[in-house]
Formats: sequence, structure tokens, C-alpha cells
Amino acid sequence: MARRGQYAKGAAKRAEILAVALEVVAEQGTRKASNREIAARVGLTQPGLMHYFSTREELFLEVLRARDERDHEQFYSPEQGFQGFLDVIAHNATVPGLVRLYVEYSAEATLEGHLARAFFEERFTWVRGLMVEAVEQEQAAELMGPDVDTAYVADLVIAAADGLQVQWLLDPSIDMADRLSRLWQGIRAASWPVVVA
Repeated sequence: MARRGQYAKGAAKRAEILAVALEVVAEQGTRKASNREIAARVGLTQPGLMHYFSTREELFLEVLRARDERDHEQFYSPEQGFQGFLDVIAHNATVPGLVRLYVEYSAEATLEGHLARAFFEERFTWVRGLMVEAVEQEQAAELMGPDVDTAYVADLVIAAADGLQVQWLLDPSIDMADRLSRLWQGIRAASWPVVVA
């Protein structure tokens, strides 16, 4: 019984650390977010913090995982389809530190053996599935042509979203959600065959 209580306490503290780390990284970015500050905000020492996360890299990877869970829960609605995706992108513009962390780790995850590689492989499979569902919803509503290659559109939209995040970090005047909305409208328009009378 004591072990179960300790486990629940440990899981609760880990969740608290992740919530605080999300805030700190969103505010300050990965380079300025210090273990000292995260530890202090949750009432731990730095060694105490590392009891829950063995390395800084592991902590930040779990921050990305927690970010996805929170964003999916708070901003994405399957019924909204692509609009739900745009809502997440619009939210991203309010948390540059988390966008920077995502960009850095997604690039590093291309290295064989990197800690974040499996996470990003799973994440791309998951996001592709969401995009395929969005296309199928559009097709069912006859907003997108029936012959659209759903996998192609999903990959194109994800690539555009990730590329726009890099551009936005370099030039915050870029409206990521607007650019993606226009891309989607273009795919819609191009998806219907031209009928020649």
C-alpha cells in the first residue's frame, strides 16, 4: 500500500514539474529555461528535479509530449477537422519557446539514436492520421474533391506547418495559421476536376 502511495505521489510531482516546465520554456525558451528555476518553482533542489528526469534532454522531451497532450485537449476538436489544426497553430504563436523547442528537437531527432527519434516518428504517424481524417471530412462534406490523395495532402500540410514554424521564429510577422488556411483553400479548389463544356 505504501509503495502505491509513493508511486502516486511521484507521478503527481512529475506532472507538476512538467506543467511548470511547460510554462518556463514557453516564456523563456530552451536556452534560458534553467533547471534551477524549474526546480525552485516546484519546491525542489536541482538534484531533486533530476530524480524525476534523469537528464535535461529527457525533461524537455517530456515537455513536448505534455504540450501535445494539452494542445490536443484544449485546442483540437476532431469535429472541427482542419480548423482544429489551425487552432493549435494559432496557439503556437503565443508560445515561441515551445515552438523553438519543437523545431530544435525535431531536427535533432533525424539523427539515428537520438532520444527524441521514436517520439517524432510516433508523432508524425499520429498527426498524419489527424490530417487524413480532416481530408476525409472535407470529402464527405463535398468541400474537397473525391479523388484527392489523402496521404499526399497530409504530408504536404505537415511539411508546410513545420516549415512555417521555422520561418515564424525568424520573422514573427508571418501568420502561420493564415498561410496554412490559404494552402488548404488552394488544395480544396484544385481538388475538383475542371469540366470542359
